[in-house]
Amino acid sequence: MYLEHFGLLEAPFRITPHTDFFFAGANRGSTLDALIYAITHDEGIVKVSGEVGSGKTMLCRVLMERLPATVNTIYLANPSLSRDDILYAIADELEIAIPEHSRTSAVLRALQEKLIALYGDSHQVVVLIDEAHAMPAETLEEIRLLSNLESNRHKLLQLVLFGQPELNDILARSDMRQLKERITHNFTLEPLVRDDIAHYVDFRLRAAGYKGPNPFNPQALKLISSVSAGLTRRINILADKSLLAAFADNTHEVTPRHVQAAVKDSEFATTHQSLLNSKTFAFSAAALALVAAGIGVW
Repeated sequence: MYLEHFGLLEAPFRITPHTDFFFAGANRGSTLDALIYAITHDEGIVKVSGEVGSGKTMLCRVLMERLPATVNTIYLANPSLSRDDILYAIADELEIAIPEHSRTSAVLRALQEKLIALYGDSHQVVVLIDEAHAMPAETLEEIRLLSNLESNRHKLLQLVLFGQPELNDILARSDMRQLKERITHNFTLEPLVRDDIAHYVDFRLRAAGYKGPNPFNPQALKLISSVSAGLTRRINILADKSLLAAFADNTHEVTPRHVQAAVKDSEFATTHQSLLNSKTFAFSAAALALVAAGIGVW
């Protein structure tokens, strides 16, 4: 187990979002603060875009935790919802009893009545929509209509769209013009630069209980920066496999050879295949042998 080898209490580079490992550097923390402000001040529809693996879902999970108790959050992760499905999904989350086969207008009316009641109790409702770039155009149009729900000049429903850069292309279409005009804030999660990556790796290690000097030497971090393109999911994958390779080598220093082994064993290795073909990767085989023998991260 590399956890014991490196003195870790838990795995530092899991790819599933764990809010204790939220990295506030590289403008992530300031983006979170701005999102909270926009949501709590009736700022209309908000959009957050970023490449695959840039940390959108992590940001969304942390946002749900950090919003005030007076904000009811609804998280929609299924992008294939139809325009009727999204209405029923929101109604279900708000525990609104909707008779089967109800007309859309009846669902909207029941939803508005519930939202008005919540607003009267000083509660806001925010819908966080993940993978918005994959939603049908009709569903996106329904989102625009939902943004019309108001009472006494206050928005009854706050909407936040999380999506890949393709969402920007969709919103640039002429048929999406009205939805685009409702978006009052645009946030972009940019890839981490090299210095940010060093801080990110160190932060994740400390959050997992690591006490010593950073085991990744500067050359190893430089290679991770190059191969990962600054995307946090790739950084996590490479860092995790690099630690495993160093463990297989019975060393506490992660070097470029260990990172090269991790790259070769990763799905995105073809991007740097020319680099990898010029090296010998005994460490990758050793790490894989450990996994095959049942010696994993945990």
